[in-house]
Order: sequence, then structure tokens, then C-alpha cells
Amino acid sequence: MTLAQIEQRADREARAQQVYRNAGITVDKLGEHIGAKIGKVRLGGDLPAEQVEAIRLALVTNKVVVFSDQQHLDDDAQYAFAELLGDPTAPHPTVTSRGSQLLTIEGAANSWHTDVTFVDRIPKASILRAVTLPQYGGATTWASTVAAYEQLPKPLRALTEELWATHSNLYDYVGLKEPTGGVDVADKAEHYQEFTSTEYQTLHPVVRVHPETGERSLLLGHFAKEFRGLKSSEFASLYELLQSRIIKLENTFRWNWRLGDVAIWDNRATQHYGIADYGNQKRSLHRITLAGDVPVDVRGERSQILQGDASHYSVVEEPSRIQVFAA
Repeated sequence: MTLAQIEQRADREARAQQVYRNAGITVDKLGEHIGAKIGKVRLGGDLPAEQVEAIRLALVTNKVVVFSDQQHLDDDAQYAFAELLGDPTAPHPTVTSRGSQLLTIEGAANSWHTDVTFVDRIPKASILRAVTLPQYGGATTWASTVAAYEQLPKPLRALTEELWATHSNLYDYVGLKEPTGGVDVADKAEHYQEFTSTEYQTLHPVVRVHPETGERSLLLGHFAKEFRGLKSSEFASLYELLQSRIIKLENTFRWNWRLGDVAIWDNRATQHYGIADYGNQKRSLHRITLAGDVPVDVRGERSQILQGDASHYSVVEEPSRIQVFAA
């Protein structure tokens, strides 16, 4: 990073802190590249507008924000809060048997991914609330795909900016053969059948431009299946190279859940991994997802639908640049 870039980032952080102070909230960084804890907020549908905007800013700045002591939230209040941040999607493009407003996460999605990248309108964010937790384990880890891109040497940046990847939902994110904790094989098989009941394929740029910050990030994760114009063996090698940079420990943030915790992550700038290290205990979290935009590459070219219509899943958001990030 150049001196000018360092100074620009410091200026943004100073302006962001002023926004937080004016809104009466605290935002404490928990990692250099990702993660912050927000305090002095009681989440719900009646949150003041200035606090809503401050949370938006904290989210895009830190990629993941967490709140503690929100035991008062129930499903309705969580949904009302989500509506302040954007347009909630349907729970999932294909998984429709678990309710109409939120998705209950049973077990842990123990594989690195960005949510629902197999559709064109990738969600912008998710709000996750702990409901049932094991006595130990079950943390969630997020990785900054912005930091990963920024750390690439120039030759790799040039390569990734030319790459496009096909993403497909023909993947069992619960994992039929991997431990998920508290989810039996029959339930996983039934989930897999529903998850893949309609096939989706979308061609996305490997480097996308964040619509609100202008930052560039790597768009990969376990739904990515091939790179356009490359052989499968070339895809496998290059994918592992890029993924290893995304999930480098210095680019990650890990949260050990407690009841009353809520986490929000910017799905346009992160991947995440639910850790299945709690045996057969139960782990249940309620997720509400917010509609996002169609990704664009560094030249402004939009993602392309190859198969499947996701219009029933969500609207397409038309975001605007956040002032703190304006040039």
C-alpha cells in the first residue's frame, strides 16, 4: 500500500468515527482487515435513522460487525431490524420448507463460501442471530476478500481481473460426508435434494467492484466450479492458490457465539465458514438475508445468467456510493 493510500484510509477511518460518535454508538475494531464490535445499540425495528446509517458504514468498513446482549430480539424484531438495512430476500432460492421470512441454519456450513453466489443478484448482507448453541465450539469465521485482492502481487491482480468463474448450486453446503454437528445423514440427504431442486448457474467476474465503497474483492468460494476458458485442472490449481490467500489467518475474524449475539456480514466482501467442532450437540441460528446488486468487473461488465431465474428470490438493489468512500 502506498503512502497516499495509507493516508486516505486513515482519513476515512477518522470520518467514520465521527459518524459513530454523532449516532451515539461505539465501533471497536477486532482485526486489522475485518471484524468490529458495535456497542450502545438496542437492535429492533425502531432504531433511529442516524444509528442505522452508522451501522451501514461500520459494516462496509469492517466487513463483519457483531452485537452482544440482544436477548430481547425475536424473529419478528430481527426481521424488522433487517428491513431498516435493506430489502429482505426470500429465505433461499431453493430451500423453501423452513419458513417464509428467515432461514434456520441447523448445523454448520463447514466450507468456505460467499452466500448464494450461484444467482446473478448476490445478496449484499446477512443478519445472523444465535438461537440454540452447543456448550462448546460452533464458532463462525469470516475472511476479507478485499484484503486478499489488495495483497495480490501485480501479476496475479492482472490475471484475476481477466478471469470469470461459473458458480452453481449443485453443491451440498452441509456436506453429506463431513461432520456438521447435530444433523443426521437422513436430514442432510433431504436438504441436499431441496437445495438442488432447481439448478442455477451464473458467470461472475473473479474480481468484482463493491458498489458502495468502490473496493475490489475476489469473488470465489465453494459454489465456483470453473474458470471460463481454462481446463478443469487449471481451475483447480488456480482456485486453490487464490482461496489460500483469501483464508490466510491474518485476513480472518472468528466469533465464538453466545446467546444474545447478532452478527452482520457484507456478503460482497467476505467468505465465511461455520466450524463443526461440537460433536452431536445442537446448533441453530436464524438468518435474514438482504437483497444485493448484480456484480460488475473492473470494466463495468455485469455477471451473466447461464441457467435459472432468481427473480422470485429477491429484487436487485441499486446501491449508491457511501459518502465516506467517495473520491
